[in-house]
Amino acid sequence: MAKTRPGVASSAKSKLSKKDIDSYTIKGTTKIVRVGDCVLMRPSDAGKAPYVAHVEKIEADARNNVKVHCRWYYRPEESLGGRRQFHGAKELFLSDHYDVQSAHTIEGKCIVHTFKNYTRLENVGVEDYYCRFEYKAATGAFTPDRVAVYCKCEMPYNPDDLMVQCEGCKDWYHPACVGMTIEEAKKLEHFVCVECRSEEDGAKRSQNGFASAPTNDLKVEAKRRKR
Repeated sequence: MAKTRPGVASSAKSKLSKKDIDSYTIKGTTKIVRVGDCVLMRPSDAGKAPYVAHVEKIEADARNNVKVHCRWYYRPEESLGGRRQFHGAKELFLSDHYDVQSAHTIEGKCIVHTFKNYTRLENVGVEDYYCRFEYKAATGAFTPDRVAVYCKCEMPYNPDDLMVQCEGCKDWYHPACVGMTIEEAKKLEHFVCVECRSEEDGAKRSQNGFASAPTNDLKVEAKRRKR
């Protein structure tokens, strides 16, 4: 099975009458797929990861051949811009590429979380993915086209990467960007970035300086900038 080009049907329309059905049981399993579910579909290249799709409609013809109308998710490496540093291993883009495929190509089910919900998962399973962008397959454009960025490198958050939060400005930093190893960062009990340390030192030297001590009730929220 392979994705067709956007706007191109995967097969000729059948002359047999079709009817919408509520569900489909994945071949060889007891897993039931319904409209609104996300599924893993077998790619034509056995060496590739399964395709991920959102099921829009399920229909069967008089011979009980079942087809699924789906909306594809793209992996970062499938997009025009390719995979970038801030893309997580389980990140997907919801595309505007719709298709019709045989239900027999469905290998399993998965869950595509919102980015916020994904970052709250205590344990990430093999079936867990997340999406924070919609993607136009023909042009390579993303929605939203601006997201929050963090650290000195001003990159969007990658949930696979460890970050440390400054107790002063509340911004988040990659250990490598502040001269630390991941092992050193994991052992930290407190962290203040270079800019905040400089401000604290300047406040102490100034007669009229007002140094604000961090409160005990720190917000777990980064200072957000737009790119």
